[in-house]
Amino acid sequence: MQMKQQLFDLFQAQIRNELESAYKYLGMAAYFETTPFKGFAGWMRLQAKEETEHAMKFFDYVHDRGHHLQLPAIQAMATEYASPLEAFRETLAHEQFVTSLINEMYRVAVEVQDYAAQILLQWYITEQVEEEKQSQDFVDRLETAGGDSASLLVIDKSAGKRSS
Repeated sequence: MQMKQQLFDLFQAQIRNELESAYKYLGMAAYFETTPFKGFAGWMRLQAKEETEHAMKFFDYVHDRGHHLQLPAIQAMATEYASPLEAFRETLAHEQFVTSLINEMYRVAVEVQDYAAQILLQWYITEQVEEEKQSQDFVDRLETAGGDSASLLVIDKSAGKRSS
């Protein structure tokens, strides 16, 4: 059973958005690789991998529903940041943006009464709560640390403990 065109268009766009998210986090990893903060680099690499998995979950779902995808180009991403705090503030803002996109997809799925899409999107809604919380936690910790090098290294070390 194919999706209504309006919903399909949003799913197709979200695949690109998830891949752009992965690319954004890979750009952040590239930045952190040039700093002493290798834990943050590893965290961002894992984040990029997770976003790619999210894109593939949408990709498979769209194909399972009988659609043919078009894959537009992905824009270049920044690889320079003023500080770890700036990178994580951008991470939080980006995750809030992705949440708004997922919420809009869910709204349309409800509107067109696509119950299968609603079930899939509920997983993403729950995932976005976790994504925003993790990002907010890092922003809070980095703001608390300020410019204290020892504190920043402790936070970096904890970020490096993330596993896939």
